[in-house]
Amino acid sequence: MRGTFDRSFRKVLAAAASDAPTPGGGSVSALVGALGISMTAMVGNLTYGKSQYAAVATEVKDITGRAYLIMARLEKLMEDDIAAFEKFMAAYRLPKGTAEEKNKREEAIQKALRGATQTPLEIAGTLLEALAITARLSGIGNKMAISDAGVAAYVCEAAVHAVLLNVDINLPMVSDASFASQALKEKERIAGEARRLKEQAVAAVKERMNG
Repeated sequence: MRGTFDRSFRKVLAAAASDAPTPGGGSVSALVGALGISMTAMVGNLTYGKSQYAAVATEVKDITGRAYLIMARLEKLMEDDIAAFEKFMAAYRLPKGTAEEKNKREEAIQKALRGATQTPLEIAGTLLEALAITARLSGIGNKMAISDAGVAAYVCEAAVHAVLLNVDINLPMVSDASFASQALKEKERIAGEARRLKEQAVAAVKERMNG
């Protein structure tokens, strides 16, 4: 089956707006984040090779290459998120007529819940990397396009907080207290760091726009 990224954007929007359960919030957040980091790649491409930015060419090339890798990872994670939700729904549809069936169903649900929590955390962690390289580029990228680094920072941070809502909705149903505690700590760490990196990037962008 063709991946979401192989479909026309119009069809992806139609699917997201429909009553189909996927693509849902997690996968849409990954898609939005990929659009955000694409702006970082664009600023990098508009900086690398320019004589006035020769001193930072090596760093800009590294940042741009990492931006493309992050886009590719988010594409895969979008599909992973869709698959994780489908496993969760499949677990809920398992029979529960006998005690044995109920136990197997609950085990499947719990396993699916952990997967449906871990994937959004991976998306958020990947977006955190996107914010980190965007913050680096904000101080050295082409001034003529630096506002787009600010766009990347705002969009990627928003995508982080959006995808972490999937963690919030799943954790109350997770029976593994240790897993839930670790997931909550990781969620809070990522959210806080995302805010910091966004603010750092936007401050650099505004300073250079006004300088």
